[in-house]
Amino acid sequence: MRVLVPVKRVVDYNVKVRPKADGSGPEVDNLKMSINPFCEIAVEEAIRLKEKGIVEEIVAVTVGPQQAQEQLRTALALGADRAILVLTEIFVEPLGVAKCLKELCLSEKPDLILLGKQAIDGDNNQTGQMLGALTGFPQGTFASELTVEGNSAIVKREVDGGLQTVSLELPAIVTSDLRLNEPRYASLPNIMKAKRKPLVTVTSEELGVDVSPRTELLNVKLPPKRKAGMLVRDVKDLVDKLKNEAKVI
Repeated sequence: MRVLVPVKRVVDYNVKVRPKADGSGPEVDNLKMSINPFCEIAVEEAIRLKEKGIVEEIVAVTVGPQQAQEQLRTALALGADRAILVLTEIFVEPLGVAKCLKELCLSEKPDLILLGKQAIDGDNNQTGQMLGALTGFPQGTFASELTVEGNSAIVKREVDGGLQTVSLELPAIVTSDLRLNEPRYASLPNIMKAKRKPLVTVTSEELGVDVSPRTELLNVKLPPKRKAGMLVRDVKDLVDKLKNEAKVI
């Protein structure tokens, strides 16, 4: 069984991002970059399936610039067997990523595609669903539990009303939620081994995919600062302010 795990290069979640002085986009130069946390969870889940003897090969893939090799090497150090970089120097939207992944699915023929439900930079939550639409594969989004039994994947997914369990016939797409697992840290020996694992680079043009953006970014700015709160003497005072000042009741 082969698992394809797409990962994304994003600014580390511990770093506070600010807009550029001209408002043309976020300032990301010289900032620490990492694997998107939800993608890291997907990598961990693939590794756990391999440790159970269910998965034979894990293929990590990303769409991005040459520097994204760093995140692929991290995935290899965590336990992926090989990696593919779809090289492009432009910012690729979810649809472009999904189209690239579709072409890789045709060549790699994975039994399972495991990816994060969303990236912490765009917060779009679209790539997995778009890939499902393009490939026709069944999908289980927001997975908090995954079990593979024979030719089926049993996914317990988080929905607004609680939990929903679905059975997907393989090949299938699963997007990971926070509660799916706790990712491990890469050990130093595995980091050294990752340098010798195969990493192949292809371009979006070689895949026959146009990744040109369909939207235009007009402006980026920080959200307005929240006003300071106030203390009230009692419930009567609170109701009075909500009614006469805030006018919400």
